[in-house]
Amino acid sequence: MRSMILGSLLALGLAFSFGAARAAPDQGEFTIRPPFTPAPELTTRPGVPMGAVRTLTMKSADSKFYSGISKEKPGELVPYVRVVNVYIPAGMKPGQPMPFMVVQDGDNPKYREVLPTILDNLIAQKKIPPMVAVMVNHGGGDGWGSERGLEYDSVSDRYARFIEAEVLPRVAKEYGITFTKDPEARATMGGSSGAAAAFTMAWFHPELYRRVLSYSGTFVNQEHASDPENGHGAWGYHETLIPNSPKKPIRIWLHVSERDNRNTADEASMKNWVIANRHMAAALKAKGYDYRFVFSEASGHVDPVVVNQTLPGALTWLWKGYKAR
Repeated sequence: MRSMILGSLLALGLAFSFGAARAAPDQGEFTIRPPFTPAPELTTRPGVPMGAVRTLTMKSADSKFYSGISKEKPGELVPYVRVVNVYIPAGMKPGQPMPFMVVQDGDNPKYREVLPTILDNLIAQKKIPPMVAVMVNHGGGDGWGSERGLEYDSVSDRYARFIEAEVLPRVAKEYGITFTKDPEARATMGGSSGAAAAFTMAWFHPELYRRVLSYSGTFVNQEHASDPENGHGAWGYHETLIPNSPKKPIRIWLHVSERDNRNTADEASMKNWVIANRHMAAALKAKGYDYRFVFSEASGHVDPVVVNQTLPGALTWLWKGYKAR
């Protein structure tokens, strides 16, 4: 199945490279433009050990954090079944503390089917450490008032605590995985609101997560419920939280597209993804964060051609400097 989908992606011209062939500094801001070309890491290679992908489900009735809501039925509990796909690298030894990455929207085919092959290749090339990928799907819906919106767009530590208390223990028990406690060996990633959730995990708990990968991050005002300390949702990160807080030990790769969501909206709306991500880059730079910001021309929200052009390189950059303790 994985090879068939990868072949289809390549046939469609979905791509990966870092655009220009010039050598780039480690930090800073970069622009890429069409034509986007496929990364070699998207293709299964002979002789490269393949990791395994396992799938489990979690019921809302068993969660102490998210019991299920719906914007169509305000105030009512709406049961859901959450899918969690787990990539386990080849050669993992029982009891070995494993680096890992939590991936939001984890039942999306671009993660479930494509990410394992990328990880296989990057691990074989020793560009990243052998790691587990915990691809966690949301509880349903999208946007304000939905379960996904509650989980991903809320600016609080609730989602990170959910992952630590319910998801990781379940995965560890099911597949005999020992997750490392080293925050330098724990990463988060996602697209859109999933990217905002990834940053939120690290922001509130840098003692747990210190590497963040963000595509078309929803750093706009889309928080599920009113927050008396930050009423502007994830827009508040670049508006006040990052500028007014001590620098945290977070390394972040972030992206936005030229034609991203609400790209013509004015700044006062706090709903323009392009403006929001440019502000994020500026705030991170001003505070001296380890960051890389990629702006893709002639592309849209979490654009597949951009993801498949940049994801292997983004992961390589994200894990640069990591040394096992």
